[in-house]
This record gives sequence, C-alpha cells and structure tokens, in this order.
Amino acid sequence: MKFSVCLSTGFEGVMYPIPFAGPDDFIRQAKRCEELGYHSVWGNDHITTQNYVRDLFPGTPPNFYDPLIVLAAIAGATSKIKIGTAITVLPMHDPVYLAKQAVTLDQMSGGRFIMAVGLGAYREEFEAWAGNRFQNPRRGDMMDEGLEAMHRLFNEARASFDGKYYSYKDVEMFPKSIAQPFPIYIGGHNTEAMERAVKYGQGWLPGWQPLHVMEDRIATLKRRAAEAGRAPGSIEIAPQLSCTIDKTMELAEKRYMESGLVAHRVSLAYTGRDLSHQVTANLVGSPEVILEKIEKLRSIGVEHVSALMFPANSVAELDEQIEWFAREVMAKVPQD
Repeated sequence: MKFSVCLSTGFEGVMYPIPFAGPDDFIRQAKRCEELGYHSVWGNDHITTQNYVRDLFPGTPPNFYDPLIVLAAIAGATSKIKIGTAITVLPMHDPVYLAKQAVTLDQMSGGRFIMAVGLGAYREEFEAWAGNRFQNPRRGDMMDEGLEAMHRLFNEARASFDGKYYSYKDVEMFPKSIAQPFPIYIGGHNTEAMERAVKYGQGWLPGWQPLHVMEDRIATLKRRAAEAGRAPGSIEIAPQLSCTIDKTMELAEKRYMESGLVAHRVSLAYTGRDLSHQVTANLVGSPEVILEKIEKLRSIGVEHVSALMFPANSVAELDEQIEWFAREVMAKVPQD
C-alpha cells in the first residue's frame, strides 16, 4: 500500500485559509515527506477563484501556484520521492505543450513524474479560462481528444492529430519519457472516467465514495480492463481521499467538520455524492480507526491512497497531520 500527500498549490480558500502556504513551504514539506517515507507529493491545478470561495472570502482572492513548476522545483530539491498532479485540468491545457512539459519533467526528475488528468471540478473556472475561444464546448469531448493527442505524442516517432478542439501535424516530440509507458492517471469516478482509464491510464484516481460504491467500481474497472485485453493489474487503483487524524474518533470528526474542506464538499454536492458519508468514507479518525479503514480499502483492491488531502487551519497544523499520519498510521500498515 502506497501513501502520498497533496500539497496546497491550489487549495487556498478551497480547503485552507487565505493566505496559506508558499514556495518555501512546498519545498520544505516535500523534503520532509521524502524523509518520512511517503511515496509521492502531488499538486492540484486551479487558475482562478471559484464562485463559492468568492462568497466565503470577499475581496480576498486565493493564491494558486502552477503545479508543474512547483513540482519541478521539488524534483530539484529531492532525490527519491515521486511527484504528481492531482489533477491537471486537461481541457484547460494545450495537449502538445502539456505533453512536452510532462516529458521534460519526467526527464528532469529521473522518471519520477506522474500526471493525473481530469475535467476539473468547477465549470465556472473553465468558462473563465475559455473566454470566447469555443462555442458550447463539451469538456468530456475535449478530455477525450486531449488524451488521444497526448497518447500519440508520448508513443509515436512522428505524430499527427486532427480533432474538433485540437490539431497538430507531423510533430516529432523527443526525448520520450524515461518512465515507460508514460504514467498518466485518469481522475474521476464516473463511467466515462473509468473507460478513459482502461484506454489510456496507468492508474485510476477517483475521489472518495462509500466503500461499497468504491468496491463495485473497482470491480467494474478490472472487468472492463480484461475485456479490453489489458491485465487488470496494469491500472493502479489510486483514490484520492482526505485525512484528519486525532487521538479519538470524536476529536477527529470534530476537527474535520470544523475545517474548510466541508464547504468544498458542499460546493461539489451536485456530483451526487452523499455528504452523510464524508467522514466514514475518508480517513477521518484515530490512528486505530484509520488503520481499520485502510485495511478495508486494501481488501477491495486499493493499491495507493494517493494525494491525501489534510484539512488544516494553519501550515503548522498541516505539518503536524502529515507527521502524525506517517508515524502512527503509515508506519504500521503491513507491507506485502
């Protein structure tokens, strides 16, 4: 079982106060995660303020950092820990330049980069970025085109693509990545996301779900992979959960419910997830409770608890949570 941490590159206002962490914190926390034995550190991708964050923090825009540049700096300051994006909002990026950035980061980090891609949680952010360049765009179609466009660039000596949203001709993109195949993970938990993971992904990174729902979707993913001729084990099951640890279950739940992450969950209620499960379905609890939850996740096929989000009201509290989890949970998880 692998564990990794999502740094606060794009979480101000969304989960943390404004202002929160900055460049020196990202480097320091990544180096500490490497020392503590985490598999990887990840960054998330936002460019402008979400509507509900404007309502919560009027007149105080959050600081959002480009995750690829942050991760490049982290790669230069570390030697072993992997780095990843959770997630890169693919419809808001040109696939040619994104593929070039991804391969460059792979090369510069010695093959340590993982890129998880998804649609993005907030359509208003996409609309702010898109301006008037598209007429009635469908982000799912952009996602599919972007994945195919990058897949060709990652794998073909000379690649061409001609779609509704993206096109290029005779692009020779070298060097190729050190990590082969390039480790692209697909974010999202709906049927379309699972099909994309089967077609393109080296990993599947869904958000939290009640355990029985997660179990059913993992089984569906593995079945679809087998039907597509892929070894089911070739797609890493790497859900992104949140974690709040405290001495008792009651204290942990209180800490979680008083955090900014709850408003974030409410803002995403349109996705259909039942918020009454947000404590039980995430790693909220005492070390003993969290260890029990991890064993249940392992039993249904989870291999990597990726890009853990630790809600906190200060950088010091975030640091404490990362340390506490590593020492009281991660160190006690049996390794195969």
